[in-house]
Amino acid sequence: MSNAVRQAPRIEWPVWGGLALVILLLLVLLKYQGVSDQPLPVYGHIADFTLTNQNGRAVSLADLRGQVWVADIIFTRCPGPCLNMTRQMKALQDALPPGSQTKLVTLTTDADFDTPPVLKAYAERFEADPRRWMFLTGTKQELAKLAIDSLKLTAIEKKPEERESPQDLFVHSTIFVIADKRARLRGVFETTGEGINPQNVKARILAAVRRLEREP
Repeated sequence: MSNAVRQAPRIEWPVWGGLALVILLLLVLLKYQGVSDQPLPVYGHIADFTLTNQNGRAVSLADLRGQVWVADIIFTRCPGPCLNMTRQMKALQDALPPGSQTKLVTLTTDADFDTPPVLKAYAERFEADPRRWMFLTGTKQELAKLAIDSLKLTAIEKKPEERESPQDLFVHSTIFVIADKRARLRGVFETTGEGINPQNVKARILAAVRRLEREP
């Protein structure tokens, strides 16, 4: 009997220690879940616009209301990151579920050159689905109003003396942004740079899309 009493603490302490560890892990998981369930922040509201897509059709904000959409800005003559950004957008298009209503929007910085036929050829080069992915052009003022004022994208034309090649025309953002069904800017995702994994970026955007699609 005395031996049993002396051995009891050696049996009970590991059990209680294990239970405490399980409880701690559960608390950590619950805390993480609570953080991940927080609504995405609202960075601003998107003003009305009317631009022209690759098929020559007018597109306005009304065409995107009630839908989540992901946007970026490129130009088809770009010698820098634009090709990689468009490939990433194509990967995102391919990863969206068939039933998803999310749209993809690519703006051009090069309004003088990137006419609807040029954008259509570029879109076809990347197998863009015109039902989901639109390439938009317009006047420089119209594009700047949407890209810079509403979507917080950067697009600056280089001075001729600063250009490294005839195609080195613009400095522009390499981010993707996401808008919700109520035309509010809700997410910003860097696509290029040291240490950035395109697969991780795609996964984060898809997760944000799913959350925003669930919102009213």
